[in-house]
Amino acid sequence: MMAVEPQAQYNTSYMMSEEHQYMSPEDEWDRDLLLDPAWEKQQRKTFTAWCNSHLRKAGTQIENIEDDFRNGLKLMLLLEVISGERLPKPDKGKMRFHKIANVNKALDFICSKGVKLVSIGAEEIVDGNTKMTLGMIWTIILRFAIQDISVEETSAKEGLLLWCQRKTAPYRNVNVQNFHISWKDGLALCALIHRHRPDLIDYSKLRKDDPIGNLNTAFEVAEKYLDIPKMLDAEDIVNTPKPDEKAIMTYVSCFYHAFAGAEQAETAANRICKVLAVNQENEKLMEEYEKLASELLEWIRKTIPWLENRMAEQQMKAMQQKLEDFRDYRRIHKPPRVQEKCQLEINFNTLQTKLRLSNRPAFMPSEGKMVSDIANAWKGLEQVEKGYEEWLLTEIRRLERLDHLAEKFKQKCSLHQSWTSGKEELLSMKDYESASLMEIRALMRKHEAFESDLAAHQDRVEQIAAIAQELNELDYHDASSVNARCQGICDQWDNLGTLTQKRRDSLERVEKLWETIDQLYLEFAKRAAPFNNWMDGAMEDLQDMFIVHSTEEIHSLITAHDQFKATLPEADKERMATMGIQSEIVKIAQTYGIKLSGVNPYTNLSPQDITNKWEAVKHLVPLRDQMLQEEVARQQANERLRRQFAAQANIIGPWIQTKMEEIGHVSVDIAGSLEEQMNNLKQYEQNIINYKCNIDKLEGDHQLSQESLIFDNKHTNYTMEHIRVGWEQLLTTIARTINEVENQILTRDAKGISQEQLNEFRASFNHFDRKRNGMMDPDDFRACLISMGYDLGEVEFARIMTLVDSNNTGVVTFQAFIDFMTRETAETDTADQVMASFKILASDKVSLHHVLHQPHDQVHWSRRPSRSPRLHLFLQRTLWRERLVNPLSCMERATCKPPFPLLSSSLHFPPLLYGESDV
Repeated sequence: MMAVEPQAQYNTSYMMSEEHQYMSPEDEWDRDLLLDPAWEKQQRKTFTAWCNSHLRKAGTQIENIEDDFRNGLKLMLLLEVISGERLPKPDKGKMRFHKIANVNKALDFICSKGVKLVSIGAEEIVDGNTKMTLGMIWTIILRFAIQDISVEETSAKEGLLLWCQRKTAPYRNVNVQNFHISWKDGLALCALIHRHRPDLIDYSKLRKDDPIGNLNTAFEVAEKYLDIPKMLDAEDIVNTPKPDEKAIMTYVSCFYHAFAGAEQAETAANRICKVLAVNQENEKLMEEYEKLASELLEWIRKTIPWLENRMAEQQMKAMQQKLEDFRDYRRIHKPPRVQEKCQLEINFNTLQTKLRLSNRPAFMPSEGKMVSDIANAWKGLEQVEKGYEEWLLTEIRRLERLDHLAEKFKQKCSLHQSWTSGKEELLSMKDYESASLMEIRALMRKHEAFESDLAAHQDRVEQIAAIAQELNELDYHDASSVNARCQGICDQWDNLGTLTQKRRDSLERVEKLWETIDQLYLEFAKRAAPFNNWMDGAMEDLQDMFIVHSTEEIHSLITAHDQFKATLPEADKERMATMGIQSEIVKIAQTYGIKLSGVNPYTNLSPQDITNKWEAVKHLVPLRDQMLQEEVARQQANERLRRQFAAQANIIGPWIQTKMEEIGHVSVDIAGSLEEQMNNLKQYEQNIINYKCNIDKLEGDHQLSQESLIFDNKHTNYTMEHIRVGWEQLLTTIARTINEVENQILTRDAKGISQEQLNEFRASFNHFDRKRNGMMDPDDFRACLISMGYDLGEVEFARIMTLVDSNNTGVVTFQAFIDFMTRETAETDTADQVMASFKILASDKVSLHHVLHQPHDQVHWSRRPSRSPRLHLFLQRTLWRERLVNPLSCMERATCKPPFPLLSSSLHFPPLLYGESDV
């Protein structure tokens, strides 16, 4: 009987709400524990078998769980089979991004079912990450194989555990508490099978001290009769202190799906039969008895010849199959017949009772179908059955010894072939042809280790040959295959020895060649580095930007460049010598068939780099020549502009200086009248204006120089700025000088100064104008005043300076000097007039105090032409005494100033001028 796994249908919304029920904390994927070395093998085998149990429905399977899911195609197919849903169409490309896209589609589908993928990404699955791949498969198993398990309001792991506990509770030596230790002896698995299919396993004959036998029995029965693939190895479970919980849970869930559906279907059928039996019992009891009696007798008639057949099989497997068939007969086929026999008796008695209660005649079965007839036939069946069982056990013990030897032979052959798998390909590899010297030496050490390992496996080959010989002596039924396999192993062993020696010879030969090549690599690196540095420096110099300001500088650069070009032939020889080393390396590689990696371990420089830089240097040399020649032409043009500018500037500069000096002489010269000086200055001004065209031409040359970025000129000391400043000073000076002469003429006419007085003022001013620039410093002006009779204090001199230098320029011009002198002359005239009036008043015996205290408009002064300084001084001193006596009255009634001596400080005035009140 084959148990068909039901196709589960899932509801997404239910999944999202119930996610915590099947993804409990202990079921969540732990990446660190998933690939524990003790569990990795179990998980790989279990998960691979579980996947194949579903993939075979689609006509495919996987061999390597981390490789076969990398492109995502079989992963998507697996999800479609177990979910019954269609996934998006996969990408058909073989590129990495196509694989990542397919895996992402599968992962998205898993996430859409409410599954939380912890740190599992498509790139890791595509890269064949074993840890991540196993974690992903475990997540799928949890979701699609364990989540729906529900027993009494418990689900997933707890529900599955409770189901196992209930099904195995009646069995001795079985105590299921977890999914690891509780399953090590194999009794729990056998109990699960026996509980649902007692015809498949004779539980009474199982021993707790034979865990491997128990496990293998459960695995084989489940694979053969329940369509549950073998997902675990008995040896791995027994030899592991704590078997992998996930692997065992995955395997046990298959039993749940195999049995739970059948139980539900059987229960429903029994219920329906019970209802129908209740409704139709009276009408069908007689027909049922006849039918059951006929079927039971027919079954006994056909079974007895099968049990009487004593033809022995040559293979243990066939005899075990007979035993399994007999056990199936005992557990599966016979129990229903026993029940039928009992049911016949019960039905017969019940029918008779009901008929009797219904006052109906008793039931009389057909001839040969009486209860006694069936009992006699059953007794004969049991006698034949006992003899058949004894014969089976005897024959199985006979074949057991041969099968043990054959199994031992196969096991050792498998171990040996597993060790030799890929060794011939490895020894035949020519990886040393493209390896470096260090890699060759590493390969040599690795090969020496392999030779030691090869010698250690010699004993196993000898054991295999000995077992094969023993099987031949015992006339094993499949001796031909044993001999063929043994011969293949021996031939392979001889071939491995030949290949091992051949590889050693090749490695030694290539190692010597690589030592030569390595020395050449080193020599190339030593010569290439300085030559490369020289080329880098040369390229830097050839591309260096230069700024020169004269033909001498550019000729110096040309000379240096010519010297560099003279070194190129010697550099080319060095290049050829360096490239010759590389050519020698290539020649050796071609001669002996060595594949160069193309990388020199001692330098990053390649021959192509040297060639490219050398070509670049040769290309830059003529470019540098052209740039230097262009700069020579530019500097020559600049030199012509410098000389052209200097020729004009050396003429204009002295001309401006000469004109400035001439104007100074004109302003200082007192010969001639002011009108004559004015005419001379006007003539100078016109000559200067006419010279403006030379300045404009020089400006044009200066603009050309600036456009050519010429900012220095050794041929002249004059710059355009100097010329501009000198020209502006010249124009300003001539204009100022003309203005001064005009002001002098105005002053002369307004003040009534004669030409002789003006000449005297000019002579005094020129005398103290030490710098001869038409202006006096304050010290020179003080000396001039002292020479004219003034004895000044600091305060008074400061007041005078504010009059003559109102703009605080620090100099006194001739015009300011004339204005001051004419103002002092006017004050002297006023003093003479006051004194004359006072004499008149004095003859009338009027005191000065009285005069000073009269209103200003009532004092009548008579104008006199006298300008006597003595009288002016007398008046000033008299007014000052009055100011001391009554300063407020003096300040209000008259205008007075502090007295200061002029030409003499010891002047004597007649006493008659003083009245008593004055004293």
